[in-house]
Amino acid sequence: MKKQQPQISEDKILEASWELLREEGIEKFSMRRLADRLGIQAPSLYWYFKSKQSLYQRLANQVSKMILEEFRSEGDWKEQLTALAVTQRSVLSRYPCSTQLMMMTLPHEPDIIRFTNRMLLCVESTPLTQEQKLQVVNTLVNYVFYFVLDHYQHERNVTAILEDQEVDLGVDLIRLLDDMSETEAGLFRRMFKNGLFQVMGSDASFEFGLKLILLGIEQVIKEHEK
Repeated sequence: MKKQQPQISEDKILEASWELLREEGIEKFSMRRLADRLGIQAPSLYWYFKSKQSLYQRLANQVSKMILEEFRSEGDWKEQLTALAVTQRSVLSRYPCSTQLMMMTLPHEPDIIRFTNRMLLCVESTPLTQEQKLQVVNTLVNYVFYFVLDHYQHERNVTAILEDQEVDLGVDLIRLLDDMSETEAGLFRRMFKNGLFQVMGSDASFEFGLKLILLGIEQVIKEHEK
């Protein structure tokens, strides 16, 4: 009896892609590994996606669509940008490697374009020039990308170190800092021992950085209104 081939679809491929990205990261992602997970031959994937980059584009589009669906556009430009940044961070944090995917793809998918357009609409009522409005969007998006990516990479680094060797990272760092002079590491040492670096990656840290960006935008707008 001939063995029946697994039934696949674009949705199943996307679902399996997210699972593989969560388990192994984008560095080890390949069409061959994806095909193995789906129980098919790699060439079968190319009926749905002509290349790995094409698959990445579709995954990024899926993330953009989710951000748009969860975003609630209410209030003035500051409230809208804040809500959009918070929503973007929330979605990117839930989809493994989605930040890298968004950074690696071009706006050649409909929901990626809709997402960019929606951000531009948040500042359309301001007196900023078109170039400045685009710069506002780029600055905010890059801030969220970096924040999510930095937190993701930090967690992966800590996990990798702990898997390689049985060490207490806190104790090791304190030992290193205590061996350094006041000039070299005094301020860093005091902040670390007071637990200030633990807020990195937190909601409070994200909100503070976002506030700095919004205050800067507001200052530029005030200069336009003079």
